[in-house]
Amino acid sequence: MRIPLADLRAQHTALRDELVEAFRRVLESSAFVLGPELAAFERQFAAYCEVPHALGVGSGTEAIALALRALGVGLGDSVLLPAFTFIGTAEAVCHTGARPVFVDIEPQTLTLDPAALRAAIEKHHNVRAVIPVHLYGQVAAMHEIAAVAKETGAVVVEDAAQAHGARYHGRRAGSLAAIACFSFYPSKNLGALGDGGAITTGDADLATRVALLRDHGQHKKYMHDMVGFTARLDGVQAAWLSVKLRYLEQWNVRRRAIAQMYDNALRDLPGISPPITAAGREHVYYLYVARCSRRDALKAHLDACGIAAAIHYPVPLHLQPAFAHLGYRPGDFPVAEAAAREVLALPLYPEMSDAAVAEVYETVRKWAMRASPSMAAAQGQRA
Repeated sequence: MRIPLADLRAQHTALRDELVEAFRRVLESSAFVLGPELAAFERQFAAYCEVPHALGVGSGTEAIALALRALGVGLGDSVLLPAFTFIGTAEAVCHTGARPVFVDIEPQTLTLDPAALRAAIEKHHNVRAVIPVHLYGQVAAMHEIAAVAKETGAVVVEDAAQAHGARYHGRRAGSLAAIACFSFYPSKNLGALGDGGAITTGDADLATRVALLRDHGQHKKYMHDMVGFTARLDGVQAAWLSVKLRYLEQWNVRRRAIAQMYDNALRDLPGISPPITAAGREHVYYLYVARCSRRDALKAHLDACGIAAAIHYPVPLHLQPAFAHLGYRPGDFPVAEAAAREVLALPLYPEMSDAAVAEVYETVRKWAMRASPSMAAAQGQRA
């Protein structure tokens, strides 16, 4: 594609000398597992998220599974989460032995719907946790979700895997619940050069439990307080993430600027809806996801024009074959199903030029006007 969805090569080329130096430092120290590079990154990331504790782990999915285990979630428990998100959130629930219970989403933000959450909690027993997902870079309605969860004693676990740096009424994603989980998958706003993740928390006891769980349950070598896992963030990944963390804020500023250009160009087009940012939330646009009533046709047109576009996500979780045993059916979560039919991510990455942004939105605009004869006629009259 002439214009990719994301361009990691451009980002890494700009940081090449710093990344090579970080690799050299780890290579010379041979501190590949745990060690000073990880400890340094954890301090930096905790400070960035405005929490006391951050712990690096192997992936975002592992982060959620470890967070749930640290909270004591397990066999026989129910965990509520949105029906429309990446499967890793639900997989992590299954890895604890708990049952994922899907909930519909808000039609505007596409994040967990607090009203639907309340109805789901009233229908299910043994609800131990709720996982709101900060989808595409926008924080879910955390105040309302926390209030609903508190009524039944369920703990809230933030899935902030797509929301590095996002804010909710002034507070950072990662500081809005008892425990929060991040992914550092390479394409994320803060991406490793491979898999990686982190857990943030303000609870020292939870931090201690996560530290044990990620490293075979040992508080010192060969002394195991519990049965744990191999779920550590590699030292070299931590070193690279420390380099990238220094640029995250400026990258997010650029992402918002690109999103604003798209918003301005697309908001008047028939059949296309730019993403909506709710009041009190600062979006960081991991993805710029518009909705289109003829999504597949628009995607095919962009592909033909050499412009990458992607669907996140084409099948909601309750209709995935992996969860057929849970007994959900089409129509159970209509908002999630409508989103799956309509969402389309347009290219957005910090290194993207204004000219490339303009080419994308002009291509979309021309397609939309051809698809809408009434709009084309109106444009001609104004001309």
